[in-house]
Amino acid sequence: QVQLAESGGGLVQAGGSLRLSCAASGSVSSIYDMGWYRQVPGKRELVAFITNGGMTNYAESVKGRFTISRDSTKNTAYLQMNSLKPEDTAVYYCALDHLFPKERYWGQGTQVTVSS
Repeated sequence: QVQLAESGGGLVQAGGSLRLSCAASGSVSSIYDMGWYRQVPGKRELVAFITNGGMTNYAESVKGRFTISRDSTKNTAYLQMNSLKPEDTAVYYCALDHLFPKERYWGQGTQVTVSS
């Protein structure tokens, strides 16, 4: 089993910044992808994704404002969020994807609230 522990959420004014962290522990494979998702009404949407090789992908709504990174020596992923907007308010979830075999693990979520 893999456990994910997120931290760094909170309340910030519009235009501000937050940095989320996601630390993986337990039976973490040497090859895995990681991503950040957020819960909006009706769905959980992708925010940013980073592959085992370091390739990244972002939702259009966060491109140029958010940056995902990882430290594989610590099994940790980060999401630097700048120029935050009220519409970024959501619960943010970290996910870790084992590739062989395919299996996804979720963190418990961390609340991000952006006030106008």
